[in-house]
Amino acid sequence: MSYAVENALFQWEEGERRLREASEPANSQLERAVLAVIDELRRRLGSAFLVEELADLYARDADWASEVAQTWAAGTDAPWVVDAAFGRYAREATNYAGGRPRDVPRRTDAAPPAA
Repeated sequence: MSYAVENALFQWEEGERRLREASEPANSQLERAVLAVIDELRRRLGSAFLVEELADLYARDADWASEVAQTWAAGTDAPWVVDAAFGRYAREATNYAGGRPRDVPRRTDAAPPAA
């Protein structure tokens, strides 16, 4: 696993932890912000993606995600909201396995093409 992916997973887990520690009234507002960011991630990446692609998007440009979080009144908690949203969405990656990306073997056709 690359350092960039490992670092992103750590940050995303930390965002989720911070949200769990938020007080109850703030937490419901933050949860709505997380869901809004996840909706936008789904729109941008679709349903079939790799953890590496998500980490690349996170590293390349996550400003839009902070703007979405701010729209939902995340305030100073926007970075945690973004990290938690990316972490939750990572669970939907085709190569996500229990908190870590797994190697997905490339498919090779064993049978020769029909003549």
